[in-house]
Amino acid sequence: MASSMKLNDTLAVSSPTAHAAPAAAKLAFDFLDLKAQFRSLRGEVMDAISRVMESQIFILGPEVKALEEEYAKEFDAKFVVSCASGSDALILALIAAGVGKDDEVITAPFSFVATAGSIARVGAKPVFVDIDPATFNIDAAKISAAITPKTKAVMPVHLFGQAADMDTVKAMVAGKNIAVIEDAAQAIGSKYCGEFVGNIGDFGCFSFFPSKNLGGAGDGGLITAQTPEAADKLRLLRVHGSRKKYHHEILGTNSRLDALQAAILRVKLRHLAEWTDGRRAKAQRYRELFAELNLSDFIAAPPEPAAAHHHVYNQFSIRCVQRGALREHLSHAGIPTEVYYPIPLHLQPAFSYLGYGPGDFPQAEAASRQVLALPVFPELTEQQQQSVVQAISEFYLR
Repeated sequence: MASSMKLNDTLAVSSPTAHAAPAAAKLAFDFLDLKAQFRSLRGEVMDAISRVMESQIFILGPEVKALEEEYAKEFDAKFVVSCASGSDALILALIAAGVGKDDEVITAPFSFVATAGSIARVGAKPVFVDIDPATFNIDAAKISAAITPKTKAVMPVHLFGQAADMDTVKAMVAGKNIAVIEDAAQAIGSKYCGEFVGNIGDFGCFSFFPSKNLGGAGDGGLITAQTPEAADKLRLLRVHGSRKKYHHEILGTNSRLDALQAAILRVKLRHLAEWTDGRRAKAQRYRELFAELNLSDFIAAPPEPAAAHHHVYNQFSIRCVQRGALREHLSHAGIPTEVYYPIPLHLQPAFSYLGYGPGDFPQAEAASRQVLALPVFPELTEQQQQSVVQAISEFYLR
C-alpha cells in the first residue's frame, strides 16, 4: 500500500497477519472528558451560575450581551448575534440571506445532517458538491459547475476544525449575488490565511453543543455577520420578528441563547485559546507517534495545514483500512473512537427526494467508509495517546 492512500479511494490492502488480541496495556478512558474540564473550572462556573440565579434574568439580558461583545473582541468579528443552537444559527443565517422556497444552496455531502437540513428547512434545495479528500472539506473548484440561476447561497463547512478553501469559494461566486454562509460549527478559533473563520463569508455559524471546543451546558449557537443590516435582521428573527412587545415586523422564531448558557460560555471563552493550543499539541503528538511506527500503509493522519491556516482539531479523524475491525479491536483495548460520518448526506433517507445515488460523490463516500475519530482534547495524557497508537499498531502489524 502506498502512502498516497491519503488521497486514494481504493485503500485495498491485504489483511494484517493478526489483529484479534487487544493492546497489552488496557487503559480505559472517555472519548471526550468533559468532567476533567469542569473540575478545572468548577469555582468559576458555579460563580457564574450563581450570578445569573441571583439576577433572575434568564432570557437575553446582560450575560448574553457580554458574551456577544467578548466573542467579537476575541475573534475580530464585526457583528455577533447569539441564538439557541448551531442548527438555528444556520437556519437564521439562510433566512437573513434571503434564501427560501425553490432556491438552491450548494454545500458538501460529508457533514452533520444540520448542514443540509437547515437548507431544506427553509424550503430550499441542497445541491451537493464532492469533497477534497485531503481536508474533508468541500472541493471548492467544483462549485462553479453546480451553480444555476436558482443558486442563492454556498455553505462551505469547516469540518473537524479545519477551514475550507475560502479564496476559491469566494472566487466561484464573485459577482453572482450568491451569499456565502460558513458552517463553522466545529471550527471556533480556526483561521484561513490568518483570518478567523466566520469573518470571511457573509455569515458565520457556530455551535456551543457540549462536545464543541467551546461547549456549553446544553445547546447554544452564534452567528457572525458583516453588515449592521444583516445583524439587525438576525436579532429580529431570533425573537419572533419583534422589537416591541406584541409588535412583529417580520415572521421569526424563538431562538434565544439562555443567560445561564451565556454565563458559562463566558467563563470557558477565557480558556479557549489555551485549550486550542492543547488540542493542536495532541494532534501533533499523534502524527509523531504514527510516524515512528511507520503505519502509512494502513492509516493516514490529518496533515497540519500551513501556518496561516489554523486547524483547531474539534476532531482528529484518520483514514484507515478495515475500520470496523480496527474499531472493535480498540474498543476491546478500552479505547473509545467515533465515526464522523458513516453515511454521507446524499445517501441519507431524509434526502432521498433529491435523487442522488451511490457513486455520485465518490470522495465523500470513501471518507464515510474510512474515517475514524480518535480522542483529542486538552486533558488527554501522553500515556493515553501512546495507548491509542500502540493498539492501532498491534492491530495492523502483529
